[in-house]
Amino acid sequence: MKELIEQELEKKFLCSARFAQEIEKIVQYDNISYIDSIIFFCEKNNIDLEMIAKLISKPLKDKIKQEAIELNFLKKTSRAKLPL
Repeated sequence: MKELIEQELEKKFLCSARFAQEIEKIVQYDNISYIDSIIFFCEKNNIDLEMIAKLISKPLKDKIKQEAIELNFLKKTSRAKLPL
């Protein structure tokens, strides 16, 4: 069953780049956050949120992470070192 759903998702989106484009369109036109746009997209298309993990590209993950930091869902990470 899980494999069938994944195959249907791949047919619809073709790849993670296509999924990212769809999410970017929602963010741009509806003026909502990345997190909310993914939830909206999944609800609109009757897709379980857990099934789209493979479709989220690295740039999209980075945008979601930045958004989560701004909303205080994640702690800011600082790997900067002082020059010695």
